[in-house]
Amino acid sequence: MNSLEQKTKKQPQHKLSAAGLVITLGVVYGDIGTSPLYVMKSIINGNGGMDHVSYDFIVGSVSLIFWTITLLTTIKYVGIALRADNNGEGGIFALYTLVRRRARWLVIPAMIGGAALLADGMLTPAVTVTTAIEGLKGMKIANHIPIATQGHVILWTMVILTFLFFIQRFGTEIIGRAFGPIMLIWFTFIGVLGLSYISQDLSILRALNPYYAIKLLVSPENKLGLLILGSVFLATTGAEALYSDLGHVGRANIYGTWPYVKICLILNYFGQAVWIIQHAHTTAYNHVTDFNPFFEIMPQWLRLFGIAMATLAAIIASQALISGSFTLVSEAIKLKLLPRLHIVYPTNLKGQLYIPSVNLILWLACLAIVMFFRTSSAMEAAYGLAITVTMLMTTLLLYQYLRSKNAKPILAWLMVLFFGSIELIFFISSAAKFLHGGYVTAFIAFVILAIMFIWQYGDYIKNNKSYHTEDVSLLAYKNQLNDLKNDADYPLFTTNLVYMTRVKDKYRIKKDILYSILDKRPKRAEVYWFVTVNVTDEPYTASYTTEMFDTDYMVNVQLYLGFRMEQHVNVFLRQIIADMMKSGQLPRQPQRYTTIPDRKVGDFSFVLIQENLSPETQINGWEKVIIQLRLFLQKITITPTTWFGLEYADSLVEHVPLILGKPYFHKLHRLTRLDKIPKSDTDEENELEDEDQS
Repeated sequence: MNSLEQKTKKQPQHKLSAAGLVITLGVVYGDIGTSPLYVMKSIINGNGGMDHVSYDFIVGSVSLIFWTITLLTTIKYVGIALRADNNGEGGIFALYTLVRRRARWLVIPAMIGGAALLADGMLTPAVTVTTAIEGLKGMKIANHIPIATQGHVILWTMVILTFLFFIQRFGTEIIGRAFGPIMLIWFTFIGVLGLSYISQDLSILRALNPYYAIKLLVSPENKLGLLILGSVFLATTGAEALYSDLGHVGRANIYGTWPYVKICLILNYFGQAVWIIQHAHTTAYNHVTDFNPFFEIMPQWLRLFGIAMATLAAIIASQALISGSFTLVSEAIKLKLLPRLHIVYPTNLKGQLYIPSVNLILWLACLAIVMFFRTSSAMEAAYGLAITVTMLMTTLLLYQYLRSKNAKPILAWLMVLFFGSIELIFFISSAAKFLHGGYVTAFIAFVILAIMFIWQYGDYIKNNKSYHTEDVSLLAYKNQLNDLKNDADYPLFTTNLVYMTRVKDKYRIKKDILYSILDKRPKRAEVYWFVTVNVTDEPYTASYTTEMFDTDYMVNVQLYLGFRMEQHVNVFLRQIIADMMKSGQLPRQPQRYTTIPDRKVGDFSFVLIQENLSPETQINGWEKVIIQLRLFLQKITITPTTWFGLEYADSLVEHVPLILGKPYFHKLHRLTRLDKIPKSDTDEENELEDEDQS
């Protein structure tokens, strides 16, 4: 293997370290870390307000919260799911990658779960930031009330969200370093705040007993019954994002930070519970629907600081879902579930990436959600429904992962039945939110799922019903290419003719490539190049291999470029040719007319193949719609010219027909003098013209 003489840097590893722990707090826990902002508020409002709660109701509620976080977040995700990583990457698509060979149908739960998580990621920034800003509504700061109405809340929320999406281009490493210390202060702050109230009533610790959680579900004091779990579930919505962010920080750093995060969260929930019990029968809170117990437990002198910290934490919560969304989309592209998109790597860490188009879509969706729902209470009604679907799909895939690791069948079944039953109950309770706003996230998830289905099923149709895109051997065409190269009857098309394609088994390529060279327009060249770009896990890999098939006019180039390397294929190819000339593998290519002194490399022409659906296609109407939509998506996303860095190279996009199914070719019948010539539209038009003239 040869080197392209690029500067190589070692990729940092996600080892356990003090800096890594702080960055993890800033990147991973924003979503689950801000759940105390709205969970208890949602539970109380759902039960009719402060005048409809009792001691047993509150104890049962926080008991439900404690065991939900313990079972789903701690045991399922931190304990089991984090071990199911694909080269350090986490998330539902990484999990699917590990098990997809077990059954083809597993792509269905992967697509459903991924679409639901991306949809939920659009709602998380809106609900968390709005909730935090609402804490400032009506508060006097320096004898002035900066946020007096809900309109002011919406305006400031949109400004903050815009700032958040703008800074994504700088990478999660920079964001993590800035946000990590803030989240450390945040978790410490909410933990100490909760502990100060727990010390006033230690009886709240009985909520650690699951008996009180089960008792509340059947208690008449619980007006919602099983549907209360729709609000309780909000306490663990960040668990799936935690798994998706595995590639950003590493498993060791999550293991090192989660115990502290969980303790602080539970302390705050229990502290809020004590405050609610103490003020349950306070007349001032009766029938009040816009107060938040999270802010009420703060002393007046501390509230402004608490709201400021909550706002910063809400921004970081949004960051966790955004960075997780980038990872999910990147995984989906690699799995061919989504079309290619432009990906930027702001740092040397492979897991940290930025996708401009996804960032733009998330930003616009968040702003639209804020303007549509207007209040955090309305958003909470839509929140959590989609993520229950993702959790169910993750459980199905985890079962397959355990079986692939030769876990005992009984243990794998117990896992899927235990967590699946819990999540199914949460899904049913959250489904009640559908008409109250859940339809918004359901619609977004459906659109994303439809795009994945079109891309995936369209690819299946192309691969299984294509009429003439089978792979052929380059070796079978050596003589024809040699004859064309030496045929002076054809003008020289270019010195080096380059096709960007994937060469399978070292010598097999798509027939379309040879059709372009020999059939569509014979393209005479000195050397025919077939180039494949392979993206490696290291940031700055720059190497290549060549195979010439015992010729000096056919070259298979395998480029190995790190994920941070710009794919300027034309620049790399010139260096490869120079290397091969120096070693005697290729003859010199002197240029008679050139502005570059001592130029020894000839000219280049890149040919990029673009498929267009042929009218001869014979597939049913539904499949034709799918393949047309897929080709449309392929057209509006990043072009191959941009993807391979050929914007300033001499490139030709050549259209080839995509014929699907077995076409029916009509055979023409040659007329003789004795045959009657059929009457045509042209004859009728001529007759009408003659009548008009007469």
